[in-house]
Amino acid sequence: MQLPPPLPPGATIGILGGGQLGRMLVLAAARLGYRAIVFSPEANAPAAQVTNSTIIAAYDDERALARFAAETDVVTYEFENIPFATAAAVADRALVRPSPDVLAICQDRNREKAFLARVGVPVTANIPIADAADLVAAVGQIGRPAVLKSARFGYDGKGQVRIDDTTDLAGAWAELQSVVGTGSGPAGILEAWVDFALEISVIVARSVHGETKAFVPVQNIHEHHILKRTIAPAPIAAPVAAAALDLAHAIARGMGLIGVMAIEMFVGHDGRLLVNELAPRPHNSGHWTIDACPTSQFEQCVRAITGLPLGSTAPFASAVMDNLLGAEADDWLRIAAEPGARLHLYGKDSIRPGRKMGHVTRLTAPGATGDAS
Repeated sequence: MQLPPPLPPGATIGILGGGQLGRMLVLAAARLGYRAIVFSPEANAPAAQVTNSTIIAAYDDERALARFAAETDVVTYEFENIPFATAAAVADRALVRPSPDVLAICQDRNREKAFLARVGVPVTANIPIADAADLVAAVGQIGRPAVLKSARFGYDGKGQVRIDDTTDLAGAWAELQSVVGTGSGPAGILEAWVDFALEISVIVARSVHGETKAFVPVQNIHEHHILKRTIAPAPIAAPVAAAALDLAHAIARGMGLIGVMAIEMFVGHDGRLLVNELAPRPHNSGHWTIDACPTSQFEQCVRAITGLPLGSTAPFASAVMDNLLGAEADDWLRIAAEPGARLHLYGKDSIRPGRKMGHVTRLTAPGATGDAS
C-alpha cells in the first residue's frame, strides 16, 4: 500500500488536551511550520496560551469535536486519559495518531499488561481485580508485599495502595474506589512488589512509514510518587541500556504506534528489566531532550504523525532535568540568572503543592555520539 506524502508546512495539527505537554507540542509544530489547534475543557490552559486557535469544550461535546476534526489534518493526544469515546469520535472524521486502539490499551493497566505479555515483554506478576473478593484471592496467590492499583486514571501515585502484612484488604479496596474510573473490565489490578535498583524510561517514536527511533534510557527519581528528577543517560551498563532500547522498539512495532511513546521500566539488582507502564504521548521524563538533543521528543512526535523523517536522537550533552513542583516555581528569577540553566515555565495560573509548574534542565557533559537506536 502506498502511503500518503508527508503533510506540508501550513497543515494543522490538532491536540486533544491543553496541558504543558500540549504547549510544548504546539511550539515544536510551529518550528516546523505547522499550525496547531487545541481542544481543551479548560480556558487559559497552558497549550492555549501559545496558539490562537483553541476550542474550549467538554470532551463529550459532539458538535465541538466535529468542528475540531474538520479544522485538522492530523490529531494527537497530550495525555492518555482522554476518553476513548472522544478519540473514536474524532477518528471517524480525521486522522488520529496514535490510533484510538493504542490509547485504549495504554489507559487501562489490565489491557496494557495483557498486551505486553502477548508480545513477550517481561512484566511483574499481576492479576485483574473486579471486587474485594478478587483482591483477597489475588493476595493469596501473589503474596505480600504487593501493590493494588486502579486500572484507569492513576498517575503520580494516585490510585495506588501498598499491600503489606498489616493491610486490611477490605479497607484497601474501599480506598481505591475513590479513583476507579468507568470502563469495561476489572477496575483494579494487583501487582507483585518489585525490589528494583532504579527506574528508567525510554521515549520511542515510530513514523507512518514504520521507521523507529528511541532516545537513550534515562533514570527517573520520584518524590511522593511524583517525578522529581531525570538523569540522562541513565547510569546503567551498556547491555542493560541496549536491552531497554530493544524492548522499546518491540513495543512500538507490536502496538502499531504512530507517534511517540514513553516506556517506564524497573531495573533489577541483577540488571533484568520489567516494563511497568506505557504512555502514548510525550512524557515528563523526556523534557531534557529539548535542550540536549538535535530533535526533542516533541518535534519527534510532530515528525512521526505528519510523515516527516524522524530526527536524530543522539544527545550532544548529558543532562539533569528537575521538575519545579508547586511553590518551587517561585524561584524562577534565581534559576533564570543561573549560568547554563534552561528554565521552562508552563504558564499555569495557580500554584498547588505537587503541581508541575515548570522544569529546569542543566547540561552536565558531552553526550555519546550516534543515535541511541
